Amino acid sequence: MRKPRDFDAELQALTDKAKTLKTKKQSQLGELVAATGADALSIEQLAGALLDAVGAETSRKEAWRKSGATFFRGGRARARKGAVGNAGGGTANSAGEQPPSGEAGAA
Repeated sequence: MRKPRDFDAELQALTDKAKTLKTKKQSQLGELVAATGADALSIEQLAGALLDAVGAETSRKEAWRKSGATFFRGGRARARKGAVGNAGGGTANSAGEQPPSGEAGAA
């Protein structure tokens, strides 16, 4: 005879796994913000840049994707320079607030 499944235990395990993945995603986002130098932006500038990115045209998103791929392959300086030109928003010169990387869970 088969052993009955413990659905509560399986659901709890899936819930724990989802929490772990969410925490990891937040941590990686914080690390990415710091690695790209975006932590020099104010939280308002960073939010504005992300909102612009969400509503951007497909061709612009593709250019950002290529720049990001270059960044992850090790061309950090060149990718960052290209990302600044494509940001279409604030610059790092007016940053005076705390970096958002700590808020994103980059421990």
